[in-house]
Amino acid sequence: MTDTSINNNLKISIVNIIWSFDTSNNKVLILLIKNALGYNTDKWGLPTTILRTNENAEEASLRLIREKIGIDLPNFYTEQLATFSDINRSINDREIALSYMTYLPYMPKLTAGYGAKDAQWFEIDYDKDCFILKHNDLVFKTLSEKVSDNKFYKDIGKYDNAKYLTSDHALILRHAFQRVTNRLNYLPTILLILGNDFTLKEAREVYATFWKEPFQNIDNSNFRKTHAHLFTEIGTEHGKSGRPAKLYKLRLSLDLK
Repeated sequence: MTDTSINNNLKISIVNIIWSFDTSNNKVLILLIKNALGYNTDKWGLPTTILRTNENAEEASLRLIREKIGIDLPNFYTEQLATFSDINRSINDREIALSYMTYLPYMPKLTAGYGAKDAQWFEIDYDKDCFILKHNDLVFKTLSEKVSDNKFYKDIGKYDNAKYLTSDHALILRHAFQRVTNRLNYLPTILLILGNDFTLKEAREVYATFWKEPFQNIDNSNFRKTHAHLFTEIGTEHGKSGRPAKLYKLRLSLDLK
């Protein structure tokens, strides 16, 4: 018999993957918070909020940034990633997550806000089958490529400890990295973390993170040949010694209103 009952305990949460870039060491960053409320207290994870009845999901994703880290952004910087609705994703409640990705130019100062004990930028590194997030002594990993989504949710209980990010955030992050990586050759929105303009060297440094190789391995001339159609030249760097590097911006037209 088909179950047509309504689950009045259903929650819809908004999860935001917030990317940025550290110009001091040329590292791609992701923001994680240490939770201050509920079951996930003291666990690290992606910024999350419950969707309110008087807002749409996009508005909630931007409110989340204002509340958790004190930054007010226009819609331009946010895009939808995916919906995660496995019945096992939340241990206590039936909870669906709508995920978004936000690109913050460079590295804004963080102020932990409502629901967050701490907020920190984690540098991105990589291993053969996952990406690694590091901040001082804290180290977390995205879900291994060897573990399917179904397998993860079936065994989600074994990930419920301080070694792992809260809930299914390691899996959500894996999807985020896959999305960015898959689009590098035709829609590299990740380069928005570099601001309004960037050099090809900076672009190569971002690409290298997702391609899992040192940026020196990405030949500048070849990169220009294969990816220049994605960029528009807008000038040259000023105030630096030696031959000034050319500056570029994304050629793509983003419909993120």
